[in-house]
Amino acid sequence: MKILYLETSSKNCSVAISDGEKLLCSTEEVSENYKQSESLHIFVEWALEGANLSMKDIEAISLGKGPGSYTGLRIGAASAKGFCYGLKIPLIAVNSMESMIEPFLGQNYELIIPLVDARRMEVYTAAYDGISGEELTQTEAKVLDENSFEELKDKKVLFVGDGALKAKEILQLPNAEFNTEIYPSAQYLIKKTLEKIKNKDFEDIAYFEPFYLKDFHGVKKKAKSEE
Repeated sequence: MKILYLETSSKNCSVAISDGEKLLCSTEEVSENYKQSESLHIFVEWALEGANLSMKDIEAISLGKGPGSYTGLRIGAASAKGFCYGLKIPLIAVNSMESMIEPFLGQNYELIIPLVDARRMEVYTAAYDGISGEELTQTEAKVLDENSFEELKDKKVLFVGDGALKAKEILQLPNAEFNTEIYPSAQYLIKKTLEKIKNKDFEDIAYFEPFYLKDFHGVKKKAKSEE
């Protein structure tokens, strides 16, 4: 089954294609300027070319549904829905944090905890078993302080994500490791996507919304009377 994966929830605009479990091609770029609107469809074209496929060969779309950048998630969801409508194929949505832990499973960590930067000292986070990848705590928005995660001080924990940089500076966890260079990536959505396909866990394309976790707060314009 040829599957196209889109992951746009972070600074990493990422696209991949697999044939079942086999990764055929991936292309991605981390940009401080969030270039999803410019890059996503170009990356899709590159991935198709690299996999020697055309869009009509794609049999399902998998989307990293967040949490993360509101704008990035909107762009990814709109593209995924458009592809699914046009090709009449199913949509699968996977928590973007699942792709952050996938490369580190089975590496002797008791827990793997993604930390996605969410402004100031806030992060989006969840805890996963370091061997099985099972979700142990649900995804939440959390404000970090020096006492955060102190219940884990005796465990071997790996914190991953751009939010780990803030955590590393303040957390008092002697057994913890921090990898701040990890972003959600389309190529690591494959395993979870295939599980969902097997269970026929598809999204309703008409009503699907990304996993924003909290409301978008834009810049509020001043009323003319306030200027």
